[in-house]
Amino acid sequence: MPGESREVRIKRLQMRSMRRGIKEMDLILQAYAGRTLEGMSPEALDLYEALLGENDQDLYKWVTGQIAAPEPFGALVAEIAGTFQA
Repeated sequence: MPGESREVRIKRLQMRSMRRGIKEMDLILQAYAGRTLEGMSPEALDLYEALLGENDQDLYKWVTGQIAAPEPFGALVAEIAGTFQA
């Protein structure tokens, strides 16, 4: 959002990450956001915010590898998925 500080933006994205449409995505994205948002560049935050605008059913399929994530989300989704495969 225009004029929003980085700190406020990160808090907003963390809230959006944990209040999704399905519980599985709440858990996955909340954990990922808590680990990574602070260290992301402004461009990476833009991409993550765009990802949060996608449908939860699609996100779940992408993260679990049921279908490939479209560009420009491929690398980000792979990073999110890799976080939970360890």
